[in-house]
Amino acid sequence: MKVNLHEVLRQTLSPGINLTEEEWAIVFNCCKAKTTKRNEILLEKGKISQYLYFVVKGCLRIFLIDEDGQEATRFLIFEGSFGTAFPSFTLRQQSSAAIQSIEPSELLMISHADYQMLLNTMPGWERMTRLGLQQDYIDAIIRIESLITMDAKQRYDILMKKNPKIIQRLPGKFVADYLGISQETLSRLKARRK
Repeated sequence: MKVNLHEVLRQTLSPGINLTEEEWAIVFNCCKAKTTKRNEILLEKGKISQYLYFVVKGCLRIFLIDEDGQEATRFLIFEGSFGTAFPSFTLRQQSSAAIQSIEPSELLMISHADYQMLLNTMPGWERMTRLGLQQDYIDAIIRIESLITMDAKQRYDILMKKNPKIIQRLPGKFVADYLGISQETLSRLKARRK
């Protein structure tokens, strides 16, 4: 059975946004469907992020790459969430991060111009966006603080409690990278929990 991507978006957003049918039609018109393959790159480092993505199915990873080719995962975006390389998308500058679809995914994409139009013309969209960004900011601070103040076991235990799908669904290298630990440490932590 084919999933109606727009209806998934409406069901996900409806608790936090009150739009008329005409406004929903405008939102849906701004959303372009995209299907990705596993490990498909949606944004390369150094390019300007053109789209805000809504994940209907799958998972996106926003990550950094250093001069030695080492990767560091900044964010993971699962079903029912928006994501992009936000500094690049907002400031219209080259991105320091890349975006990868680490699972085959079904996405809705909103261009920067359409995103700005929705913010400027729909108070409900602006409010929902503001509240979502506040929560994302809080989550990012909590994650940064955990990387600074907690050991590997504490970070793993919190992830298992709050977001076990990351550990259950994603390859170990992405989980270890997200936790800021080695794959060997992750394997030891998983073995202790069995």
